[in-house]
Parts: sequence; structure tokens; C-alpha cells
Amino acid sequence: MLVTGFPAAAFGTNCYVLAPGAGQECLVVDPGVGVLDRLAEVLREHRLRPAAVLLTHGHLDHVYSVTPVCGAHDVPALIHGEDAYRLADPISTLDPSLVGMLEQQFGSAAAWAEPDDVRTLVDGERLALAGIDLTVQHAPGHTEGSVMFTVDDVPDGLRVEDAAAPPTATTLSGDVLFAGSIGRTDLPGGDHAAMLRSLRDVVLPMPDDRLVLPGHGPATTIGRERASNPFLLEVAR
Repeated sequence: MLVTGFPAAAFGTNCYVLAPGAGQECLVVDPGVGVLDRLAEVLREHRLRPAAVLLTHGHLDHVYSVTPVCGAHDVPALIHGEDAYRLADPISTLDPSLVGMLEQQFGSAAAWAEPDDVRTLVDGERLALAGIDLTVQHAPGHTEGSVMFTVDDVPDGLRVEDAAAPPTATTLSGDVLFAGSIGRTDLPGGDHAAMLRSLRDVVLPMPDDRLVLPGHGPATTIGRERASNPFLLEVAR
């Protein structure tokens, strides 16, 4: 599986592109702020054609570029039903000073239009898109509709330092799980108790050899997080 990840221009949000290989259809995951030029480079370099945009949740830093990406390639945006309302206008929920920062950085007024084709996901749903099979895992806490996407494959040429065994599957964890931490739960729609349940019931049962590609920061594995992530250690007691 071909996987390319790169950080957005603001907030350090990871955007991922997944494909069975070069010259094929692909999936774009969480296109955040200022990713359009870099995404276009990745698509050209590997001769990829987007088939859909997957969203781990509806916060602006993960969806800022979803509409232009979907519009340019005439593809749908997929998001859990409980976060779909956020695509109506995520900019309106931001502090005005943050909107001003975005406008200053990118030289234009922050504007928003909802994607024309939004499709909602449910927990446990199996997706077959762009030649890739994924499972949707609802893991609320960061937002009501936060999800993780699991693929029974790993990136080509992957090397994970300190991994006890080579990974056999990959989970795109959004802002549910980071290397050494978790997503914050103090924003509107966040729920710390729900997050702890998601960690206990959704994350902890995953095998140690699962590769984790988070919404922010470096890749990790479930085994590494099980042994050292303070939030997983808390719910494992």
C-alpha cells in the first residue's frame, strides 16, 4: 500500500494519501489548512486519482480544504453522522482572532462552502474504496463523531523503530490517539468520559503490532502506546 503523509500549513494536522500503488485511485484523509499545493504534488508524483475524501472528524484543522479537493475531483466527503453538522460552517465556531490569523497567513478572507456530496458513516461500517478495504471505528470523546479508519495493510517500505514485531495493519486515528497523548476534550462537543471509554473499548483491544497514523505528530504503534501512553495506562488499570 502506498501511503504519503504530510503536515498542513497550520496546526500541524497530518493529511494522508492512501492508494494500492502508483498510477491508481487514492483516498485523501483529513485535508487541512493550506494543503492544496502539496496534495497536488503528491497526486502528480504518483499519478493518483482521488476517489473520496475521508474525514476522521469535523474540526476545521482537519476539513479546511475538503470542499476544494472534493470539487476539483468530483468525489464525495465521508464523515461520521454525528459530526456531519460541523461541515455546515466550521469557521463560525472559531474565535475571531484565530480567523484573523488564518486570513493574515493566507492573504484572503476565510470563507466556507459545504461539499456538494457528503456521505455519513456509522460504526463498524466496511468501506471498499480505491481498491482499499477499511473499517470505520466510532471513537467519540474529542468530538461526538470522531472515528478511526483501519486498513488490513501497511505502507510499503515501512520501518518502525522499537517495534516488537512488524505491523500487520494500519489505523488512522485522527485526534483520538497520538504518540504519547490523546486529543483534547475541552472543545465544544468534547467529552472526557467518552474519550476514556473509547480508549478502553476501542483502542486497548487493538493488537500491539498495529501501526497508528495520528492526526498530529509522528506515527506510533499500539504496543508502544500501551506501554507508555499515560492515558492508556490509566484506563488499563
